[in-house]
Order: sequence, then C-alpha cells, then structure tokens
Amino acid sequence: MSSRLTCPNCATGSMDVFYEAARVPVHSVLLMPTRDVAVNYPKGDIALGFCADCGFISNTLFNPGVHSYSTQYEETQGFSPTFRTFHSRLAASLINKYGLQEKKIVEIGCGKGEFLTLLCEMGRNRGIGFDPAFVEDRNPARGNADVQFVQDFYSEKYAHVPADFFCCKMTLEHIPNTAEFIRTVRQAIGDRTETTVFFQVPNVARVLQDLAFWDIYYEHCSYFCAGSLARVFRDAGFEVLETWTDYDDQYLMITARPSAVVMERTQVEQNAPALMSRCIKDFLGQQSARIVSWRHQLTDMKRNGQRAVVWGSGSKGVAFLTRVNVNDAIEYVVDVNPYRQGKFMAGTGQEIVGPEFLRNYKPDVAIVMNPVYQAEIRADLRRLGLGTTVVPV
Repeated sequence: MSSRLTCPNCATGSMDVFYEAARVPVHSVLLMPTRDVAVNYPKGDIALGFCADCGFISNTLFNPGVHSYSTQYEETQGFSPTFRTFHSRLAASLINKYGLQEKKIVEIGCGKGEFLTLLCEMGRNRGIGFDPAFVEDRNPARGNADVQFVQDFYSEKYAHVPADFFCCKMTLEHIPNTAEFIRTVRQAIGDRTETTVFFQVPNVARVLQDLAFWDIYYEHCSYFCAGSLARVFRDAGFEVLETWTDYDDQYLMITARPSAVVMERTQVEQNAPALMSRCIKDFLGQQSARIVSWRHQLTDMKRNGQRAVVWGSGSKGVAFLTRVNVNDAIEYVVDVNPYRQGKFMAGTGQEIVGPEFLRNYKPDVAIVMNPVYQAEIRADLRRLGLGTTVVPV
C-alpha cells in the first residue's frame, strides 16, 4: 500500500489505497436513452483508500466534475412495495422518537421527495427538500402536505433555512469532502441546539464482509462504518445520539444534536480502524474469487442454453455487470421502476425491461441484485406463471 492524500473525513490520517477498479461508468442510474449512449458513456477509475485513524474509506481518484445530477437521474426505489414498507416504518420511528409533530423539516438530497412527504404527512410537519434530481411533475405531496422542493444542491447558501430536523438519506456517500459538508450543516443549525439531524448511508462493513463488489461504484466516493460516521459528526460539533443499521444491515443510520462542548471519542470510533482493517483484509482475500465464480456461473448458463436476467437496474446491477464482464450471457435487466424501463444499462448496454416482459421471454434464472427483494420478486414471478429460479447475489 502507498499513502495518498489526507483523509477528508478526519483530516488527521492518510489514505492508503487497497482496491482498484478501472474504467467503470461514472454514472449508474442516469437514464441512458440508447444502447450506444450506454456503452460509450464516460468512465472513470476507482482507487479506494483507507484511513487507519478514523476507519473512513474513499475513492482517491474521484472527480466530481464528471457528474450530471439532473431530472434524468432516476434513483428512486419507491416503486417497490418492500422499500415503501421500510420507508413508512422508518418515518414512523423517527416521528415517534424525536417528537416530529408540527415541526419544520429540511431534507438534503430528497430525490423524488417520497420520504420528506411521508414525514410531513404522518407528523403534520412542514418540509423543504433540496435535490437537483427532483421532478415537479412527480411531486408526491400533490398539495396534501406542506412541502416545498428546491431543484438544487444543498449548500451554505441555504443556511438561512431553519429546521427542527435535518434529514439526509443516501447522499453523503456521494460527497467527497465529508467533514466540510457536515460542518456546513452544523453552521446552518447555529445555536438551535434542540435541532436533530438524521443521516443514512450505505454500511461499508456489510459491503466488505459480504464481498459485495457490486456495491462499489464511481458515484459512491465515500464509505462509512459506524465509527467513521460518528467521528465526522463529533468533530463537526455534534453529540452523537445513536448509530444503528437496518434493511438487512445494508443501511447505516445516525442521529445527532449540536453540542456546545467537544465530546470525547466514543468506543465505536476507537474500534473503527481495527474493524475496518480486518474487513478489508478478508475482502481482499476473497473478492477476486467471488468475481471469478460469478463469471463461471454466467458462462455455464450461456453454454447450457439457459436464459438469465439480472433483476435490479440500479447501481448494484451496473457494478455487477461491469465487474463480471460476461455481457453476452445477460440480454435483459429487469426493474419495476417504469421510468427505467426501455432504457439501457450504463457501461454494458443491456435493455431494461419490466416484469411483464418476462411472461414471453421466460428466463430460467433471475439473478437478484439485492436479496432483500427476494420475496417480492418470487411473488412477481408466480403472478406471471413462471418457474424461474431466483438466485440472490
């Protein structure tokens, strides 16, 4: 390993590169209108670095200038009943735990606005969401809740917008200068010490432990475990209230409040570097074999005349197909999101289809990119009268 850069999360450690992936699509869920556009979409390199001081991991080669977050960015998981159930449960839990009734809520990176609308409708709250990918025609509030949306990135220019609760789900992992961003949120809160912040990010400990190479992609430049996440909030002037995981340990959550004093480093922060070091060692020892195993499985399916589809056209699907690189074995990728159907997979070019397409295509195998959706997918296949074998990654 060679030392590279100062850690953008704690500003004390250095980043030691341990994993590299060359020429991966710089966007995973931007809508690709044609196969040619998808295959030739710009690519970038990944070099994941590890900070032995705080346990943070980031892509040391990340270039934010290549990204285009716009209304063509189709990230929502809200067409899945499984995901909607999780969203409703999470919203209810936050409302009950933090007394979010008739409060002002700001959501940073609100996507298409589903979660902010839930918080406002369920708790009779007022909300304002920030995201350049928000689409007004798909506004889920439809006048039934006091919610506004701003098609822009949240930054210091919106520091004047007050809130009792700051929410940020699946956004911080897209931001390279994590400490700087969390300080911006802290400064926006100012002396409103009763304000609570809630952040959700992918859980990198689970990614490494499960050898989930499909969860490493260019759009995610910042990877957190509980300790590195707690560290960046404490350093920015917050008291960490709680960290926990959900959604089959895929999501890591944190709640925090402003603190007038510098908090001491917690045990979870102290344990993070050693935990991540072990996870990285195990990942490096086994992930290459995992990729080779999938290549062999797909090659064998093709040789045996079996039709296989990948179920899930989001970032996991893009990363899986890019890394396994057996493109002639997969002709179609399935997704329940109608806005993604008829589009194409970045980098590899497979057409994205809806479940109904499978009624005539009759695949033998469906490779499920997120095991949490297995029951939902099996139900769809039964409804379609198909005996397709479901294989989770």
